[in-house]
Amino acid sequence: MSAALQGAFGTLVPELRRAVASAGYVTPTPIQEQCIPHLLEGQDLLGTAQTGTGKTAAFALPLLQRLSANGRRPRKGTPRALILAPTRELAAQIGESIQTYGRFLRLSHTTIFGGVSQFHQVKVLNRGVDILVATPGRLLDLMQQGFVRLNQVKVFILDEVDRMLDMGFLPDIKRVLTHIPAERQTLFFSATMAPKMAELACTMVRNPVRVTIAPDHLAVELIAQKVLFVSKKNKDALLASLLSDPKINKALVFTQMKHTANRVVDKLHAAGIRGTAIHGNKSQAARTKALDGFKRGRYRVLVATDVAARGLDVDDIT
Repeated sequence: MSAALQGAFGTLVPELRRAVASAGYVTPTPIQEQCIPHLLEGQDLLGTAQTGTGKTAAFALPLLQRLSANGRRPRKGTPRALILAPTRELAAQIGESIQTYGRFLRLSHTTIFGGVSQFHQVKVLNRGVDILVATPGRLLDLMQQGFVRLNQVKVFILDEVDRMLDMGFLPDIKRVLTHIPAERQTLFFSATMAPKMAELACTMVRNPVRVTIAPDHLAVELIAQKVLFVSKKNKDALLASLLSDPKINKALVFTQMKHTANRVVDKLHAAGIRGTAIHGNKSQAARTKALDGFKRGRYRVLVATDVAARGLDVDDIT
C-alpha cells in the first residue's frame, strides 16, 4: 500500500508511509513536497501558506521521523518538540494530526490549552511526552508552576504566527523563546509575511529555507462563490431558506459578534434546521462538543465567530 506513495512521501520511514497511506493520501501537496526534504535534514524554515494547503502534515511528518530516529525516552515535563498554536481549536487539530501520523511509532504527545482543568494535562506531562502542542497562555502558566521545562526542546514550531500576533501573543512568544535552547530547529508558518512578522522571524531562525504557497495554488476552483445582496431585516429569512435545501449536508456560517452567532442558531432552530455555535464565550468543553457534533452530523450548521475562521478542519462541507 505504501509503495504507491509518491514524491516526498517516499522518503519517509515505513511506519509513517503506512500511516499516510492509511489516511488515504498518495501524492504530497506542494507545501509537503517542498518542506519535507528540508525538514528531514534539520533545516530551519519560513513557510507562507494558508489553511487547506496540507501545512500540518508538512511539518508533522518530518518532525515524527526525526524524533523517532532518536529513541530517547521522554522525561517528566521536558518535551523534545514544542508546537505553538494561537487557538484551542487549532492546537487540538494539530494534536489529532500528530496522533494520526504517529500511530505506528513509539512516540508520545499531548495537547494543552486553557479553558479546561489542567489536572489531566499535568498528569500526562508528568509521564513524559516527546511532542507538546500548546497555546501560549496555558504553556506559560504550566511553566510557571514547574510542570513544563523547555530546556530539552530540539524542534520549535510556530503555526499561524500572524494570527498569534493579531491576538497579542508576541510578548508570550518572546517569553517562551528565552526558555528554549539556541541550538534547535525552528519552523515558522504564517498565512502572510508582513514586515512585523519577517522581523520576528529573523530573530528566531538561522539560514532558513523559504517556502511560499501562493493562494492560486489552493483548490479554489472546487468552490463556487456567490454574493447575495439583502437588507439586514431579511438576512435571517434568506439564510434559513438557503439552508433548507436538502442537498446541503453541512454548512459553516460566520458572524462577527458572539451574540449574533447565538441568535442565528435560534433562528435556524425555529426554522427546523439543526445548528450549533462556537465562540469565545463558550467553555472549551462546550466548543469541543459543538464541533464534534457538527463533524459527526448531529448538526447540519455550525455558526462561528472568527475563533474558528482559520484552521477549522471539517470534511464534507457542502
